[in-house]
Amino acid sequence: MSLKKSILFVILILVIDQVSKIYIKTNFVLNEEVFVFDWFRIHFIENDGMAWGVELPGNYGKLFLTFFRILAVGGIFWWMKDAIEKKSSNILVVSIALILAGALGNIIDCVFYGVIFNSSVNEVATLFSNDPYGTWFQGEVVDMFYFPIWRGYLPEWLPIWGGDYFTFFNAIFNVADAAISVGVALLIIFNKKVFKD
Repeated sequence: MSLKKSILFVILILVIDQVSKIYIKTNFVLNEEVFVFDWFRIHFIENDGMAWGVELPGNYGKLFLTFFRILAVGGIFWWMKDAIEKKSSNILVVSIALILAGALGNIIDCVFYGVIFNSSVNEVATLFSNDPYGTWFQGEVVDMFYFPIWRGYLPEWLPIWGGDYFTFFNAIFNVADAAISVGVALLIIFNKKVFKD
């Protein structure tokens, strides 16, 4: 795959990610949920951009995280360019492009959303609001896809979690998160093919 095609692929994923997030942000109130099926819902939440809700302490934790991600994206882009120049497997290039697009998608939320949207708490947000909810680099990441495939109590005989209420698959995510996950999964599944050298 050429560099031009790879960049176009990254842009396509980014556009899908941002269009879906802007649609949710401008049509849903925070924590609003729509049932598509019992096992698939659109559930609007926002987070600080840390994986699994982890937060860095202090006022500058989010700023540090965002700058770190920007540097990481530079490294990922270099990796993709290097893989293309070395004529590596298309699976490797597509995987890197997915990871790059996902990282960029969530960076856009963190950098810009705080200054272009007003709050989604108890109201539908407005794009390019005169009353933004945050500042540069302090935006919240929009998540919306929720797949609670199974919910119920675990059997009592299970160690540690026996008898606890459990939901499988409890994560709420967005297109950018899905792109990163698929990219990483492809690298794991096809590792012998993509890392043969």
